[in-house]
Amino acid sequence: MTGRTLYRKLVDSHTVDLLDEQNVLLFCDLHLMNEYTSPQAFAGLHAQGRPVPMPGQHVAVVSHIIPTHAAPVAQRVILDPPSALQARNLRRNCEQHRIALFDTQDPLQGIEHVVAPEHGLILPGMVVLCGDSHTTTYGALGALGFGIGTSEVEHVLATQTLVYRLAGDMRITVDGRLPRGTGAKDLVLAIIARIGAQGARGYVVEFCGEAIDALSIEARFTLCNMAVEAGARGALVAPDQKALDYVLAHAPDLAEDGPWREAALAHWATLRSDADAVFDVEHRFDATQLSPFVTWGTSPDQALPVHAAVPSPQDFDDPVARSSAEQALRYTRLSAGAPLAGTPVQHVFIGSCTNGRIEDLREVAATVGSHHVAPGVRAMVVPGSGAVRAQAEAEGIAAQLLAAGFEWRQPGCSMCLAMNDDVLADGVRCASTTNRNFEGRQGRGAITHLMSPAMAAAAAITGRITNLADPLQWPPLAPQETRHA
Repeated sequence: MTGRTLYRKLVDSHTVDLLDEQNVLLFCDLHLMNEYTSPQAFAGLHAQGRPVPMPGQHVAVVSHIIPTHAAPVAQRVILDPPSALQARNLRRNCEQHRIALFDTQDPLQGIEHVVAPEHGLILPGMVVLCGDSHTTTYGALGALGFGIGTSEVEHVLATQTLVYRLAGDMRITVDGRLPRGTGAKDLVLAIIARIGAQGARGYVVEFCGEAIDALSIEARFTLCNMAVEAGARGALVAPDQKALDYVLAHAPDLAEDGPWREAALAHWATLRSDADAVFDVEHRFDATQLSPFVTWGTSPDQALPVHAAVPSPQDFDDPVARSSAEQALRYTRLSAGAPLAGTPVQHVFIGSCTNGRIEDLREVAATVGSHHVAPGVRAMVVPGSGAVRAQAEAEGIAAQLLAAGFEWRQPGCSMCLAMNDDVLADGVRCASTTNRNFEGRQGRGAITHLMSPAMAAAAAITGRITNLADPLQWPPLAPQETRHA
């Protein structure tokens, strides 16, 4: 009998019924909800008079439409009437069905994909569903997470199961160690750029190799979060000791030794692909050759090393790719052949479920040092959760960034997708740590360049896309006190 991949082990252990060769009825351990993909699901549930039979396995978070102004948590108010209605509906539905909610004025509120792991809600071996495509984040802990549609949200609420079409198996091995100055964001952008925005379509990706082993858990969150930008239906990293240490530190039910903890650890030790498991597709990357990456177009796969030049549409043999490049350059207002490094930016956004965790903010602080935000640049830092915000303040990161001219905001999705007060104006170019650079994603006509937290911090200081690996570009400024002398 051929060995099984980690993905198939997770599916097999959660299969309630085999529907046919391609579809199973899959049990859901945890269902996360937000304010904008759940209202129709609850309405459908209520129209049929159905209850939520397992309310303890659902958690809701107000995250996408909430303003992030620096007001005290107790004074956070959603002023936009449609958004306020969404938040009220979520609160009413959660109260009716006894579902836990991180509400607008909850000090622990944040982005669902940041809040869930930090409260120990994600464990290795789980199946986690959410009406949000970046649910793939949880693969960093060896959990199968993926986004679902509104009708599927209703089905999960009513039955705790999902009619699930099986995916293929893909393995991406990353050899070597990441060079200094690069990280998980650079790595995942490089992977997406090589295999394409549809390169993992129909597959669940398992990441492995020396470079993946060396990543922290928060870095693995970034990696798995953006796997969906290559079309992946899921992303996984087999849980190792780092993952177990993270879970044991965050899950209160596992804090003390006991039979349940011992059983959990024994089960988690089995969560890895068998040595003779066969993958449908394999890719291999050399981490030692990685440079800081930045996007130049309107799709995450339109990305290049920061030292490269903007490509010409004529560089692409495929007519669809050529047409896409032509449209991307029209939208981004870049010129073929121009260097990416040195492109001026007017805005910097640091945050999101991709790069809004404490490790990301530490990276920003280390890059900023004693420098100051460049004149004419507006730089925002939005922590991924109330817990991240509090920790950054306790470590002095918030005070450092405020002194450097950054805005220090309350948690939320914020400018990742402009469903709230944080919207860029037409033509504003933004260095962003988010996961998508689609047309209009951060505001109608706004231009987004995806990059790492360190790269975004450097852009804030220099006022331009900056190659951190080039000593002629970085550090370009004297310390703050000298600069303003």
